[in-house]
Amino acid sequence: MTQPTPTIQLACELIERASVTPDDAGCQQLMGDRLASAGFNVQALRYGEVDNFWAVHGDGGPLLVFAGHTDVVPAGNTDDWEYPPFTAKIVNGELRGRGAADMKGSLAAMLVAAETFVAANPDHPGRLAFLITSDEEGVAVNGTVKVVEHLQKQGEKIDWCVVGEPSSTEAVGDVVKIGRRGSLGFKLLVKGIQGHVAYPQLARNPILQAAPALAELAEIVWDNGNQHFPPTSFQVPNITAGTGATNVIPASLEVIGNFRYCTESSAETLQQRLLQLLDRHGLDYEIRWQHSGKPFLTKPGKLIAAVQQAINAVSGQDCALSTAGGTSDGRFIAPTGAEVVELGPANATIHQVDERSSVAGLNQLTQMYQKILENLLR
Repeated sequence: MTQPTPTIQLACELIERASVTPDDAGCQQLMGDRLASAGFNVQALRYGEVDNFWAVHGDGGPLLVFAGHTDVVPAGNTDDWEYPPFTAKIVNGELRGRGAADMKGSLAAMLVAAETFVAANPDHPGRLAFLITSDEEGVAVNGTVKVVEHLQKQGEKIDWCVVGEPSSTEAVGDVVKIGRRGSLGFKLLVKGIQGHVAYPQLARNPILQAAPALAELAEIVWDNGNQHFPPTSFQVPNITAGTGATNVIPASLEVIGNFRYCTESSAETLQQRLLQLLDRHGLDYEIRWQHSGKPFLTKPGKLIAAVQQAINAVSGQDCALSTAGGTSDGRFIAPTGAEVVELGPANATIHQVDERSSVAGLNQLTQMYQKILENLLR
């Protein structure tokens, strides 16, 4: 059997640490020790129960950052997995295990690429850094956002950032994310008056009151999007009401809603439009908002050019530039003025049972990361 490459060996070591968010389970210690041995200055940054680290190599000049997360989502019912989720397996050219795609494969590729580049270019111009958190799959309160705040207080300015999120569709590097939509969520409590279904005149049914408003919300065109983003969308992931009895009008209705919005809208305008609609329908309500991140877009520049050239040099293909998908920690880095892209393995099995990545793809990803370093820091 062929010996696994350094990237695959490290990815296996990371997968076998059960780092279910926000538990890092020793992944960052492993990575930090490797980076320290390569000459990086490694700083552990723990906030609350979340482990993070910042590692830098180089003395001055433009700063290129690899960003990622060691935490993974829960495995679910482990009996549904062909192999135990935290036992890395290589089967038919695929690396299997929780985090193989999201995103321990990327972390291994980044680290090996950095080791190789620094060994060959110990006095490279500019600086190379790692920003790693264990709070991306969770509430994302004590992770990248806190590290960015710390860096800004230290006067650090990130010029370019490559996030290792699984961006690809069919083959590694076929899609690069150059932005993401914003996310605005809310929890709406519509108040009624509980009563017997036979005496509706003595009660007020929040379900029937809210239904026309929800129907109108479902039909609204919030904006038309633009050349980079699809139109803003609105979804209701959950509605809860009722006492469990068939003859009781409930006292309240809870609606969980979410806007995924593009740069044609803002959180403020969406909030205002929603509140105006609720008021127009005469609802008695309370609402709590959760703004998880603004949209961001990286315009053509040195980073995108370096990434496109690296992908073409390794795979011979051209990449598509996309803003599709959910949020990522890039939303905390882009507002600092950094150019941000996401480049990682195929995302077809992320968060699924039997998560996996192509072994050949992860090895190609390592070469792509190394080419990016050569394009920007040599």
